[in-house]
Amino acid sequence: MKQEEDESLQIVNIVASGTLADSIDLGILPDTLPGCTFNAKRFPGAIFRMQDPKCVALIFSTGKIVLTGFHSLEDVPVGLERFVNMSKKAGISCYPGPKVDITNIVCSYSLGYQCNLNRIVTTLQYEHVEYEPEQFPGLVYRIPDPKIVVLIFTSGNIILTGGKNMESIKRGLIFFKEVMETVG
Repeated sequence: MKQEEDESLQIVNIVASGTLADSIDLGILPDTLPGCTFNAKRFPGAIFRMQDPKCVALIFSTGKIVLTGFHSLEDVPVGLERFVNMSKKAGISCYPGPKVDITNIVCSYSLGYQCNLNRIVTTLQYEHVEYEPEQFPGLVYRIPDPKIVVLIFTSGNIILTGGKNMESIKRGLIFFKEVMETVG
């Protein structure tokens, strides 16, 4: 990928998930983890917002956690380490070195030109394409390998999601741009 293309590709969100402990008593978290909220009637997990790095931790009684809201890959291990340290101080018996993996990277990219979504649908003959403008203003294009979903808007802005690393996102972008060349 060329340098200018790299600069236009921006990480919007990174989601990581894994297991922190065997189980977690969510009822004690609001009292022991400052800023943590838990309302079982609204959501089955506790919600903890961290400021540095900025992210949200969803904590479940099964010991599983989901960390979301990261804007750089470097922030993920830093956020995890800080969250584990805070969790231990809150009385959670954490696994030593909990395994948390990136499960989704969401990126935005500008193609630099307007897109005729109807033309894309007819040219691709619905192959890997979903377009229901009454339901959603963008066209959904599913790339089978790498398994990336591209949301395309008439503005030429796209969202790439489903990648577990930046290599797969970049490969998906290259593939998608080649498909767009066939559309014309």
